[in-house]
Amino acid sequence: MPGSDLRKLVPVIDGEFPMLESLFVGLSPEEPDKTNLMLPKTIQAPHLRRLALTNIDLSPVLQMLATSLSLVTLALHEIYFSPNDLLQHLSLLSQLELLTISFHNDASNTLIGRQLLDAQVMTHVTFPNLHLFLFGGTNAYLEVLLSHMTTPILETLGVQIFPQVTFSTENLLQLISTIKHLKLTDADFEFRDTAISVRVFPDKEAEICAFCLQVPCRHFDKQVSSMVQILDGFGQVFSPVERLAFACEENQWSSGHGEVDPAQWRRLLRSFSNVKTLLVDDTFANELDYDLQPDGEEHPLESLPELEELLISSGGYRA
Repeated sequence: MPGSDLRKLVPVIDGEFPMLESLFVGLSPEEPDKTNLMLPKTIQAPHLRRLALTNIDLSPVLQMLATSLSLVTLALHEIYFSPNDLLQHLSLLSQLELLTISFHNDASNTLIGRQLLDAQVMTHVTFPNLHLFLFGGTNAYLEVLLSHMTTPILETLGVQIFPQVTFSTENLLQLISTIKHLKLTDADFEFRDTAISVRVFPDKEAEICAFCLQVPCRHFDKQVSSMVQILDGFGQVFSPVERLAFACEENQWSSGHGEVDPAQWRRLLRSFSNVKTLLVDDTFANELDYDLQPDGEEHPLESLPELEELLISSGGYRA
């Protein structure tokens, strides 16, 4: 409903709701009034199982989490909260199976980085039932959060990291390396006019990826360099991957982009050294071929010593 109506409705959702199991409330980012919506402090839902909130003031929400110990799904979008406060409240939710956390897209890497340096995170949380974790925000916040989380049976991990000059992914790599249930065999890169993403699947037929990483940035050279930085050191994690694909939106080339150094491609491809099949979308096959021309050193494709097939696809990279 329109934000003006929602702001009238939400304040009267107070008191105790003993039968309530699902609550989804959110303001659209396009709403002219940017003030976060606030839930009543008196709301109680002891049997709540699914909670999704967007652009909501967290003060009352954190109080509600303390009494909603049956939650299995929690999604908090377009908000900010200190990692220690978040972890303290999440530590009460041992039944969580699905967890999503995302910040405002305009959150400042520099500001959050300073706040995290000043903050002391004392809480470590184990999620024994968590199957899916999705995160969207700054690199610094993700690294702090992951260093205080244990997810023994995680099956799907999705991460969107805001663009910045340099990335640190030590704890992200550590988490992926220690998850026994996270199977990775097929990797698909997609270059779009607003972002680059890589999705890694447990097998060729799988519709749901096991690991997804996205960086919202525009130019092709910056997209490649971002992925190179983040995935550098992931070689052991991606060693089971035998099929690698690259696809691109057709209008990506009309928006302008910088030439990619073949050395960047070598670094990126080294993370997938056991790939046997390389599939390239014909949308940018010629551009990729130009970028892959050797620069006097080894050819970038020599970073894939096990390569047996190089295929050009016109039907999408999941073909």
